[in-house]
Amino acid sequence: MDDVIIIGGSFAGLAAALQLGRARRKVTVLDTGLPRNRFAGHSHGLLGHDHKPPQDILAAARQQLVRYPTVRLVNARADSVSGAIDHFSVRTGDGESLGARRLILSYGVADQMPDVPGFAESWGTSIVPCPYCDGFEVAGRHWGVLWSSPQSHQSVKLFQHWTDKLTIFADGHDIAPDIQADLAHRNVPVIEGRIVEIAHHEGHITTVNLDTRRNIAVDVLFAHPRNKPSASLHESLGLATVDTPTGIVLKVDERRQTSVPGIYAAGDLATPFLPSVTQASSQGAMAGIFAQQSMLV
Repeated sequence: MDDVIIIGGSFAGLAAALQLGRARRKVTVLDTGLPRNRFAGHSHGLLGHDHKPPQDILAAARQQLVRYPTVRLVNARADSVSGAIDHFSVRTGDGESLGARRLILSYGVADQMPDVPGFAESWGTSIVPCPYCDGFEVAGRHWGVLWSSPQSHQSVKLFQHWTDKLTIFADGHDIAPDIQADLAHRNVPVIEGRIVEIAHHEGHITTVNLDTRRNIAVDVLFAHPRNKPSASLHESLGLATVDTPTGIVLKVDERRQTSVPGIYAAGDLATPFLPSVTQASSQGAMAGIFAQQSMLV
């Protein structure tokens, strides 16, 4: 039996495995090899790894874990989880049955692309969600903002630290008059109509095309499509969740423990706002440390 099984082997999961391996705990990491940021050419904001391809960072992390004999990395999906603290059971897609005293869930979320031609093809290249991740590289250029909720108004205020060239795409949403007035005061135009196509060249936007027959040129489009957890294990486990403007995340306490004792969560799966590789790595490390401490006798 393992001390800990980690389900999800991206930044959060590997960070947890590193802490547990250094504590000489027996760990199995199950991973499908499909991290959320695999569409991004570079990862930004992670100290020591700024502007590196995320897959390269993860490959280096996996190589570093080889020196810890108690850590096992397995390329497999967790199909089901059952049991309780000290006696969890995980069955993989390969039919293997594993046992562990603790679980760390770090299988992340999957972004749900809207049914707009060119959107998915541009995702991670010129359609991005986070200014802290990608804003520096496009600072001072023309940013489009895809309106999704009143939270988009806060985004405009934030984005003006990077650029003074902003355009709002209402995309069928009714924007409150007071917000419209504030946007006008900030010299941020609002374009009505629904987006019907993202015209692009190899993922780089040329124009945002609307059903009003207007084609608006921007350099980058900030958008927050809805997302959902990459697996449904939390549902079968009955874990408490929190609603966010873009989807649900797992509810955790200050020690990264979920509503079920012995089950911890980290990364995008448990991050309600502004997920990033820095946050995921930090949360994963803490989940590993707290899971290890919870086994002290």
